[in-house]
Amino acid sequence: MSKIEVQNITVDYEERNKSFTALKDVYFSVEAGEFVSVIGSSGCGKSTLLSLLEGINSPTAGTILIDGEPINGTGLERGVVFQHYSLFPWMTARKNVAFGIKQAKKELSQAERLELADKFLDKVGLSEFKDKYPSQLSGGMQQRVAIARALAMDTEILLMDEPFGAIDAKNRAILQELLLDLWEGDGSEPKKTVIFVTHDIDEAIFLSDRIIMMSANPGHVYKEIEVPFDRPRDRVQLIQSEEYISFRNELIELFYGEIDNEIYDDDYDDDEYEEEVYAE
Repeated sequence: MSKIEVQNITVDYEERNKSFTALKDVYFSVEAGEFVSVIGSSGCGKSTLLSLLEGINSPTAGTILIDGEPINGTGLERGVVFQHYSLFPWMTARKNVAFGIKQAKKELSQAERLELADKFLDKVGLSEFKDKYPSQLSGGMQQRVAIARALAMDTEILLMDEPFGAIDAKNRAILQELLLDLWEGDGSEPKKTVIFVTHDIDEAIFLSDRIIMMSANPGHVYKEIEVPFDRPRDRVQLIQSEEYISFRNELIELFYGEIDNEIYDDDYDDDEYEEEVYAE
């Protein structure tokens, strides 16, 4: 049995006096400990799909199972990292992480929660900044706090919606390496199951075991691709290899091929809908 099973999901809605299908017959599964990226053009339903996996929205038809049980709202087995950090501005980095721990591990005392928060802030290299407020941290630091919070909650599943999309290229690469280090761990504990939404093909290749490519109008799974590179991955060696260049070109051809085949409705703003749905 797979950790996550998305079974023929369809999402319909009505807006501006007409009906629209945001997702149609989406089907895939994710194994425990697998790192899966979801890529596709804007408006293909990536964030809508993540909102269903999180449990903040429900499909019109179809079912999503976790460990064989249907999703019924949000759950403590799922942690979420958004693109825009989602930190409480009135809390220090330490208290932001401790707050997440409190939601997931109510049995811990305040002292235990703070100790655990310190441990995970150290993992992401922010021990010296634990008493700083979000406004006193750079964007990359804020995202490291958000990642530390999600990991400290010790959820079985991590749902990540373009978490590095607003970060400069250098810090993006650093955070990708950090995420993989924390995900792979030292082998003493099971890996988290990760679903990672991104627009970036190189990011998807570097991070993932498998890539799910989506197409729009309506949103559906266009292609599932196994990433053929062994772990751990050395970024410099990988991107210079002929195998990487060939695989990347294959993905680019698939990506732009599915865009060419899409038919767009000029009266409908896909991005606007995804933002509205995911904010609900």
